[in-house]
Amino acid sequence: MQKNEFQPTLHSLMDYQCPQWFRDAKFGIYLHWGVYSVAEHGEWYPRQIYLEGHQDYNHHVKHFGHPSEVGYKDLIPMWKAEKWDPDGLIALFKRAGAKYFAPCAVHHDNFDLWNSRHHRFNAVNMGPKKDIIGIWREAALKHGLRFGVTTHLARSWSWFATNKGSDGSGSRKNVPYDGNDGAYEELYFEPHSDTDLRQPLNPPEEWRNLWADRIIDLIDTYHPDHLYFDGAIPFQGDDNGQTGMKVIAHLYNHSMAIHDGSQESVMCIKRIKDHGIYRDGVATLDMERGRLDEIEERPWQTDTSIGPWGYRAGAQYRNEKELVHELVDIVSKNGNVLLNVPPRADGTLDEETIRLLEGIGAWLSVNGEAIYHTRPWTVYGHDNLRFTRTKNAIYVTLLEWPMETQLSIPELGMHSGIGRIRDVALLGHDGPIRWGQDAGGRGMLRVVLPTEKPCSHAWSLKVSF
Repeated sequence: MQKNEFQPTLHSLMDYQCPQWFRDAKFGIYLHWGVYSVAEHGEWYPRQIYLEGHQDYNHHVKHFGHPSEVGYKDLIPMWKAEKWDPDGLIALFKRAGAKYFAPCAVHHDNFDLWNSRHHRFNAVNMGPKKDIIGIWREAALKHGLRFGVTTHLARSWSWFATNKGSDGSGSRKNVPYDGNDGAYEELYFEPHSDTDLRQPLNPPEEWRNLWADRIIDLIDTYHPDHLYFDGAIPFQGDDNGQTGMKVIAHLYNHSMAIHDGSQESVMCIKRIKDHGIYRDGVATLDMERGRLDEIEERPWQTDTSIGPWGYRAGAQYRNEKELVHELVDIVSKNGNVLLNVPPRADGTLDEETIRLLEGIGAWLSVNGEAIYHTRPWTVYGHDNLRFTRTKNAIYVTLLEWPMETQLSIPELGMHSGIGRIRDVALLGHDGPIRWGQDAGGRGMLRVVLPTEKPCSHAWSLKVSF
């Protein structure tokens, strides 16, 4: 229970404690889906169609028109989400083993996917003409998943400013792109020279306040138990993180207000230079497509993807084994995995994505006991072994099936401090297995594995004591 309200200061925000539900959940799913999905060229398409000679610029000119005449705004009516089945997709995510769902609510393209009170360019007014976030939330709660959102808006003011340019050569040289049309300034921003792709270098107060108003609106309307900024605390420059701390404090206080004094929201920020202000302990560390080398005392999260963030036609995806091994390794170091899957513009997933999700779910249906509700052990593992623990058991997950049937685990001998082992079982295997626990200075747990593997990719021993 949090006794006092949070204040928008680093000192006050240091009282943040990661909620237990997140520590137990281990695995969540999110997705990048928006206007950019129409082009099937990824989520950076809005910026890159305004960079002369870029592959996205060339694609746009060929398939839609020159950005002086046909720009990003003209893709909005093409995003219709006509085959979107939120209930069916959330059911799939649950079968995949996800315990929380946090879709992208706004990307760098400055287009809100909810009924935004502070921004006309949103999915209720235009495009699908649906409250995407509200509908997602309803489906997630129906299926028992914690609901959150990821937001990438803080970068938009500089990231999207490429729309103010023009070609430097060719027949359209110096013809302004459509981002210079004042009628669309609310989407494209007022003219300025900062085109930094990371975070605005020193954004004006007007933009900082509008960002805060929109994110607070998102919090107050949809009550997320997970919020993610694509960066550290906004904003760098004169603001020095004050606006971001205001929003984070609001999230924590709002969570306490709706959860009878318990702070249930997980705030995720990144420790990346030039992406805002960062301080350990004020929120949960998120590592984009990365992981830690050792056990971290505080819970943390990797956000990663099966392939590209936004849907790309013909993209190559990672395989089930790699994704399972990543999850096992990260959980052994006190982390969670938030896995991105990219839908098509119509709201459907391709067959390969569905197959991957079903495969992860099949593995977790056998080995989930070694993942969910666990905590790291004294060491995360070594070579092809990873450890997790509960109150009465240690789980040893094998990332590779050994060539010989006998497996030796030196960390679990009689000398290890865990005491006498009561039983060893292989999750998914019917019947007992042979094992013995040696005493002495080089004592080991020795296990004889069965001839048949109970599942694919990785295998978990439950060591009860």
